[in-house]
Amino acid sequence: MNKYSKLELKNQICFPLYVCSKEIVRKYTPLLKEFDLTYTQYITLMALWENKELNVKELSDILFLDSGTLTPLLKKLEVRGLIKKTRLLDDERFVKISITEEGLSLRDDLIDIPDKIVGCLSLEPSEAETLYKILNKLMQK
Repeated sequence: MNKYSKLELKNQICFPLYVCSKEIVRKYTPLLKEFDLTYTQYITLMALWENKELNVKELSDILFLDSGTLTPLLKKLEVRGLIKKTRLLDDERFVKISITEEGLSLRDDLIDIPDKIVGCLSLEPSEAETLYKILNKLMQK
């Protein structure tokens, strides 16, 4: 082993994570396309389905997205009537995001997507569970 072997792609934990992330998002694309959603819009809706209402900071923390990514995404969802943005009266710097009835009803249309994605992966259920636990451990701040 030479001193540069630690710089080889095959020895990087980040590289397979990066590739797998890209490939999984790529698998979502055709499934979400018929609903005119991007993966990032989809996970935003998922967070709002769970929480009904969040401020931008809370949403940013849940999704690990910065405001520069969230702002245009939220604008598109609002234009489509899937979310509603409301400035807080006591502090207009804070924006509350809530799911609309139309956004909530989309949940029924997208209910099968997680199963379709799992079906695309070549993992046994126990492997998927282990991977999920490891990835969540890595995500902890």
